[in-house]
Formats: sequence, structure tokens, C-alpha cells
Amino acid sequence: MKLIFEKSQPGRRAGTLPRYDLPVPELPEELRRRTPPRLPELAEPEIVRHFSELATRTFGIDTGFYPLGSCTMKHNPRVNERVVALPGFRDLHPLQEEGGAQGALELMWRLQEILAEVAGLEAVSLQPAAGSQGELTGLMLMRAYFSERGETERDTVITADTAHGTNPASVTMSGYELAKVRTDPRGNLDLEHLR
Repeated sequence: MKLIFEKSQPGRRAGTLPRYDLPVPELPEELRRRTPPRLPELAEPEIVRHFSELATRTFGIDTGFYPLGSCTMKHNPRVNERVVALPGFRDLHPLQEEGGAQGALELMWRLQEILAEVAGLEAVSLQPAAGSQGELTGLMLMRAYFSERGETERDTVITADTAHGTNPASVTMSGYELAKVRTDPRGNLDLEHLR
């Protein structure tokens, strides 16, 4: 694939910005550019093709299996995308009055009840929107649980040295100590180091 600068030809324009009748701001001499920025000059179809090609390089569940990041990416079937695009969900404002959001609130309540029943829990939360938020929420719940039971000696969380960044960050943010365990050349936990 040719780079976007390689396709550039002087004089090509995809569009122009509107001109406003505003005073030119004064910039200190030391902040002014000596030469204009080097920007590619391309027609709109070439720009669209360029970004469409870049999009094919982006990893997604439609193009392959995802090993890490799955806690955040999750598998969202296409039907879910259609449902959340329905006007009753899509057009809800974050500051919507409760009276105008009863349908969405009822669906969320029913989902919580179903998840609690399936998991055998008294209650669940739909609040964590990503895996990193979920792990932090879980650690904070564990901390509260052990604190209520007087088990304050439980102050360390073990993670593998291959854990991605949110794991040690969540451990620290929840007030625990972090203990990393090495992995062997095959990526398995080093049991001797764990012991």
C-alpha cells in the first residue's frame, strides 16, 4: 500500500474549511512556523480509501480471535448492536428524568435479576462498563467483605507477570499489595516461584 504522502499531488483538495470574518490572533514570534506544515494533498476518494484500508488492519471480532483485551472488547453479537440503536436506547440522554427512562431501567433491572439468579448471587451490578472497571469493582467488594469479617491479614493479590496493565493498577487502587508470579518459557505460571 502506498503511503498517503506518496499519493499526494500539489493542488488536490478534498475540501476547504469555511472562512470566518474573525481577527487574526497575535502569536509570539517564537511560536510562529517558519514554513507551512507538510500536509498531503489528496482528493476525497483517496482519503476515504486510505482510512478504509487502515480500518482493515484494525483487529476486530469479525476478523479473528482476540487473545487479550477480551475483558473490555467482549463479544457483542450484531443483534446487540441493532437493539442499542433503537430510538428508546439511542436517544436517552444521560441526564434523562427517571420518568422518561422507565423502559430502559426496567430492562436493566430484569437483566440484573436474571444474572443474579444464574450466578446464584443476592445482587449484581451493571455499573462496570469494561473489564478493568469490573476487576476494580470486584477487588473493592472483596476488600469490604474481608474487612467486615475482620480478615485484615488478607492484603496481597497475586498476578502473573504477563498480566496486562489494568491488573496491577486495580490491585494498587483497591489498597492491596501486589505479588507478581513469574511465568515459564511456555507462558505457564512458574509453580516454584508461586510457592
